[in-house]
Amino acid sequence: MSEPASISLGIAARYASALFELAKEDKALTALESDTAALSEALASSADLRGVISSPMVSREDQGNALGAVAAKMGLSGLMANTLALMADKRRLFVLPQLLTALADLIATEKGEVTAEVTAARALSAAQSKKLAETLKARVGKTVKLKTTVDESLIGGLVVKLGSTMIDTSVKAKLAALQNAMKEVG
Repeated sequence: MSEPASISLGIAARYASALFELAKEDKALTALESDTAALSEALASSADLRGVISSPMVSREDQGNALGAVAAKMGLSGLMANTLALMADKRRLFVLPQLLTALADLIATEKGEVTAEVTAARALSAAQSKKLAETLKARVGKTVKLKTTVDESLIGGLVVKLGSTMIDTSVKAKLAALQNAMKEVG
């Protein structure tokens, strides 16, 4: 990992840890979880917001005003709004994406949840998602949240990443294995 990336992760981790502990003390983890999800979604969908938090050309005051307006419009908790204001004042908003990821991880750990990244050839139905989550829960003993994406190049099947474990049942992987076996024979 490059040095600037590790510095950014360190900054984000410190803010996330402090924010999480404050929310835990105030028994406001549910609000923090919804704020985290809402901000993550806003960052993913708004190039302007990503530009405001990452541009060195935007002044501290403008960043603070912009994020204050976003917090008010989204109805974020006071704890999150104050944290965003502090980060703007300290010119630390560039780590907001990493902060939100770290917060989501801390909240999931507190709730006894793990996230499985699932890549499927086609979108999973609600029943398929539920069955997969139940199967994974039986395997790991914790509640499993699915983060699904669609990749049609898999042809069929799934690729599931759960922690350091990867399960690849895709047709694409099976064809690649068959191709390698054919090369060994011929």
